[in-house]
Amino acid sequence: MSRTPGETDAATDPDAGPLPFRPVVPDEQWRDWRWHMRKRVTNAEKARQWIRLSPDEEEAIVKAAGKYRWSITPYYASLMDPDDPECPVRRQAVPAMGELAEFSGAEVDPVGDMFYRKTNRVVHKYPDRVIMLVTEACPVYCRHCTRKFHTTDVDGTYFRDDEGGSYDEDLRYIAEHPEIRDVLLTGGDPLSYQDGKLEEIVSALRAIPSVEIIRIGSRFPVLLPQRITDGLCEMLARYHPVWLNTHFNHPKEITEESAAAVDRLLRHGIPVGNQTVLLRGINDDVATMRRLMTELLRVRVRPYYLYHCDNVTGVSHFMTSVEKGWEIMEGLQGHITGFGVPQYVLTTRIGKIPIARPSYSETPDGLLLRNHRGQEMVVDSSVHPIRESDLR
Repeated sequence: MSRTPGETDAATDPDAGPLPFRPVVPDEQWRDWRWHMRKRVTNAEKARQWIRLSPDEEEAIVKAAGKYRWSITPYYASLMDPDDPECPVRRQAVPAMGELAEFSGAEVDPVGDMFYRKTNRVVHKYPDRVIMLVTEACPVYCRHCTRKFHTTDVDGTYFRDDEGGSYDEDLRYIAEHPEIRDVLLTGGDPLSYQDGKLEEIVSALRAIPSVEIIRIGSRFPVLLPQRITDGLCEMLARYHPVWLNTHFNHPKEITEESAAAVDRLLRHGIPVGNQTVLLRGINDDVATMRRLMTELLRVRVRPYYLYHCDNVTGVSHFMTSVEKGWEIMEGLQGHITGFGVPQYVLTTRIGKIPIARPSYSETPDGLLLRNHRGQEMVVDSSVHPIRESDLR
């Protein structure tokens, strides 16, 4: 028999480890991702098997019913502090009253997915790449999801038609636009599908000559790393180049199991990048973000983006100021290795816009440069020309 990670036997050590009310799970079941999907936490009664719900959480679960879907895998529930409602894992997964508050400027689709949708599934926003929304299903419905609309009022959806319909129109659109060289499968989480269904989609894309890169956006390495099986990796490796971007938001999410999932992907030639969202009360301080980025590098995940949290209906309570993002970026630059510093971006209807504060400015004497310690120097334009006309 196997308890959840880090748990001790309360009968022999009552003062150590998580609370004894957490379930005991046989190793065979704990390793089976399908078991976790079947046993997801979807109501207050199940949640109480893992955590002591706060009054705010109890009220939010009741009031979110019929408004927002929620579910939590046993694996992800095992990472939660059972007594602390401010636990950074818990806040990402358990409904909170902030989701039901109204915020100025909040929208269901601030990034314009529906505006740029060309078929049932294809969103064509950038010249050479598209996203394909393949499912609404997720192992955990993250409370900060940019696409929270697909779980709004339970029946909310980004799909024009049925999710289960034919892919012919979507594949035809991509094939008829040879400028599309990069396809990102997203949703929902594409790895919610069984391997066979996923392979049908990936193989159909690989059959289009102009498609060079297939990417998968998945939070399974974080929320249910048992899903990253050798069989899945072997299947994906048949269709290289395949990339996977995942979504660690806090160091607490980097576990032995998630690191092993990343290792399996890498050993099959699948690079893994990470897209973190800046979230109030979860990772909005320099120390946490530094630790997250360095821990990602330790398990060989490349930090890719730091997203400024979108003003999405039901998500706005997680937003920070842009100034807070600048503070964090300045606390990363120069303090950790360069390829461990993500690009800070704001996602808008006109695209992802880099918004890190520049470390330089133009002066009459040349470039004024500022380093991570706040030290400044001016580089004369005769040394580093600013404009082509300055070249001698």
